[in-house]
Order: sequence, then structure tokens, then C-alpha cells
Amino acid sequence: MAKTIAGSDISNLENAGEILSLIATGAAASRTSLLEASGLSRVTVTQRLNALLGAGLVREKEERLPSGGRPSRVLAVSENVGIILVANIGETYVHIAAMDLQPSMVAQLTIPLADPKDPTKSLMAIADGFSQLLSQPAISSRFLVGIGLSLPTPVDFKRGCVVGPSVLPGWDEFDIRSWLHSRFDTWILVENDVNLMTIYEHRQNFPAVDDMFFIKAGTGIGSGIITNGKLFRGAQGAAGDIGHIQFLSEDAPLCRCGKLGCVEARAGGWAVARDLSKLGFSAQNARDVVAMVENGVPEAIMMTRRAGRTIGEVASDAVSILNPSLIVVGGTMSATGEHVLSGIRELVYQRCLPLATRELQIVLADANQDSALFGAAHLVLDDVFNSRKVDVLLRQFVRRTDSTRVA
Repeated sequence: MAKTIAGSDISNLENAGEILSLIATGAAASRTSLLEASGLSRVTVTQRLNALLGAGLVREKEERLPSGGRPSRVLAVSENVGIILVANIGETYVHIAAMDLQPSMVAQLTIPLADPKDPTKSLMAIADGFSQLLSQPAISSRFLVGIGLSLPTPVDFKRGCVVGPSVLPGWDEFDIRSWLHSRFDTWILVENDVNLMTIYEHRQNFPAVDDMFFIKAGTGIGSGIITNGKLFRGAQGAAGDIGHIQFLSEDAPLCRCGKLGCVEARAGGWAVARDLSKLGFSAQNARDVVAMVENGVPEAIMMTRRAGRTIGEVASDAVSILNPSLIVVGGTMSATGEHVLSGIRELVYQRCLPLATRELQIVLADANQDSALFGAAHLVLDDVFNSRKVDVLLRQFVRRTDSTRVA
């Protein structure tokens, strides 16, 4: 008799990668659509699907879809069978979470960033935090699907490392993936926080939009690009770095990157706080600026609107090049609402051709403070359930299940 896992034939399970990928990516949601999408025989699809169901990797929902005959139940990946570990590394704190395969939050914790100049110390603290989450009773029995890291810096996605200059100077060219892989035998993905916020907005709120431009107006300024429904990173992952486009003038301010006149040095939250401090106000960061705007401080409102127009200048260039149908504005400064949004709209509609703005929408992002974390979870899910990798995931699942049963 063939070896089984919870009554599932392992040979059928290990060959079921294509079926699992079709279900996980939403390409097929029923037995009928699996037959059509896979091109496999009914017997083969049934055997492999039954193996996935028996192993608990896939479940049938109560929801039903119409078919040629009897309505068929909707198929979905079992959210609770696996766990994803994610971390959003900020300039002073790290938000760590364990998420299921929906994804939704299962457990979380926040720790201080150990040392922005020492990636080893910081990653050791993050790894310890991950281990703490994995030891929780609600999580310990689940299969670790992958790890996603969000960083507030330029990231070379292909190599999984920070590329300077950045606010984490000691991390430049450090091999984050290899270091974490020595602690966790799973997929590890490293991405810039703005790209992850872009992924979250697209997947969670605007999945039907094929061409979208996301602007993070926070302490710094950045953007993410969705084209043809997919994130566009560019050759080295530097696409969307609008914060360091320079607008030179006689009074061009010095940016944190060392250049003069960057968009961030004019419109970033730290830059607005800097200008308010020169006027005698107690403003240290973007959150202070937002608080002053909410309290109706005229100078803060004026400077926030000016920052919006500066962002609008560079956004208008992006609209002319990319022709998105939607611009989503997020980040800390987006909490000022129309004060920053009106300036962006003003410059975009003023400078772009009518054809590019005829159906263009410019809206505020979801107020979810964990958008980068959820974006990291989506990034991991998209990667591991990709048709090119899902067979490896299944083999790892079988090995882990075998070792757990033996233990």
C-alpha cells in the first residue's frame, strides 16, 4: 500500500503542485474549473485534489459555484495549515507578526530595533521574536511557509539585501536571506516597505486595477508601481524612488541622502517638521506635523499643502510616463487628508494632458497601519504558491509531516 498522510497517497500529494497552485492563486476555484485550467484527466485531478484535501492543505467552503450540473463547492487553501512570519523593520522599532494563509494576523509583538548600524544584532533579535511566536500553542503545530521582511530602505529584491544610501547604514550589502536561512529552513523574501504597501493596497482594496501608482508620503517619500496587475521593480529594484528626484534651485535643501533639492528634503514629514521647527514650533517628525494639522495650526496646514504640491510635481511626471488609472496616497502624512491630497491633485491635473487624467482617480490609502506587514505576507504567498515553486513547498510539507509523526 502506498504511504499515506492522513489517508492521502503521498505520490498523488507530491504531484499535486499544479492543482494547489491553481487553487491558491485563484485561477481555479472548483473541480470543474480545475479540469479546464489544468488540462488533466478527471481521474488525475480527482486523485490529486483528494490528496490535498486529505492532507488538510485544501478545504471545501460552504459557498457554491454554478456549473453545468449540480453546483460545486468552492475550493480554497486551508488558512490554518501554515504560518507566515513577517517583520516590518522601522528606524527605531520592529513590528513582528505571524499570519495564516488568508492572510490574517494570528499573533504579533513589537521590539526595539537593536542597532540600526549592526544588522547581525537586529536580525538576531528578530529571529528570537520569530521563535517566540512559533512556540505559541496556536502556532507551533503549523507548517512554516515562509518569511517576509519589510525595510525602510532601497532593497535589491533579487539579492535580498539593502543597497545604500539608507537610514540603516550598517545594512548595506549585508546578506539578510542567508543569515536568516541559517535559523529558519524556509523561503525568505526581503522587500522595500513602499513596494509592500503597494502590494497590500492592490491586493486588498483595488484587485481589479491593472495600472496603479502608490505614493508613500511619510517621514520619507517613495512610490510603488503596479503595471498589468503586477509590481514593477525595475532592473535592480530601484523603480519608484521618487523621493530622491531633485528639483534644483538657489535655496535647494540638503537631503538625508546627501544630495540637494530632493523631493523628500522638500516634502517628507521630517522636512516639514524641520521647517516648522525653524518657525519656533515643537515638531520632530511626521506624526508631530499631523497632530498640528489636526489641531488647526495654520502654519502646519500651509506647509502640508505645499508639500502636497511638491509631491504633485513629481507625481505628474509619473502620470505622464506610466498613465495609471489610479493614484493611492498613503504614509503618515496621508492622515492630513485633503490638505496633502489637494496639492497632489492640483499639480497632476494642471500639468498632465487630459487623456492621461480623464479617468484618473486620486484617493487616500487604507488607514491600516500594518499594510507593509500584510504586503509582506502576500509577497510570500505569491512566491511559494507560484507554479515553479509549489512542488518544493509540497515536498517540504511531506518531510515535516513525516518527521512530526515519527517524533
